[in-house]
Amino acid sequence: MADYKYARVLLKLSGEALMGSGEYGIDPLVPQRIAQNIRPAWEAGVQVAIVVGGGNIFRGVSGAAAGMDRAQGDNMGMLATVINSIALQDCFERNGMDCRVMSAIEMRQVAEPYIRRRAIRHLEKGRIVIFAAGTGNPYFTTDTAAALRACEIDADVLMKATKVSGIYDDDPVTNPNAKKFDEITYAEVLSRGLKVMDATATALCQDNHMPIMVFSMEESEAFAGALRGLNVGTTVVEGKGE
Repeated sequence: MADYKYARVLLKLSGEALMGSGEYGIDPLVPQRIAQNIRPAWEAGVQVAIVVGGGNIFRGVSGAAAGMDRAQGDNMGMLATVINSIALQDCFERNGMDCRVMSAIEMRQVAEPYIRRRAIRHLEKGRIVIFAAGTGNPYFTTDTAAALRACEIDADVLMKATKVSGIYDDDPVTNPNAKKFDEITYAEVLSRGLKVMDATATALCQDNHMPIMVFSMEESEAFAGALRGLNVGTTVVEGKGE
């Protein structure tokens, strides 16, 4: 633990990241790479919780755009996160990493129900905990679920793994001149409308003094570097007066 700055972290993964180079579903190589990135810190005693999205399988927003009832679409999206969570759990356990899936929607045959104190106990016992089914409510994104769970388990930091290496003032994919921030405040993120996390998640972190770190999970040493407090991406912090 001496090498690591943070003792308990929540890692937010996008569902799309699990697709790899595919257009749908789960590329088996991606969970394996995630396990390899997490394992050294987990073996060193860092407590790791995870929230994963479901966009590789279904998005409630896209369903609503196609005429589906938004609440029904979001319910389907939450179930998609359970599929992704079980896939990650299977990979972790095949790599000898003890793991539990806790679902905000009760489905005892495949996952434990989410109970805050039990989740913290799992972490204290050295188990990776994956929080599935978002918040259990429609109209809330998995970003908001990640912020909520990070606050509930008293994580030291919320880490968001993306396809880019941090937060930029514009989309770096379409604008090669986009400027990357090493550090930025919650207020700036909200006022600039930067697509870090949705506004509800950012405001929840701001209200509860939860730092957010954004980095690329595709860089093999990024997670370990972030845990050590190195400048591997962008950190969202409190500004003066916040």
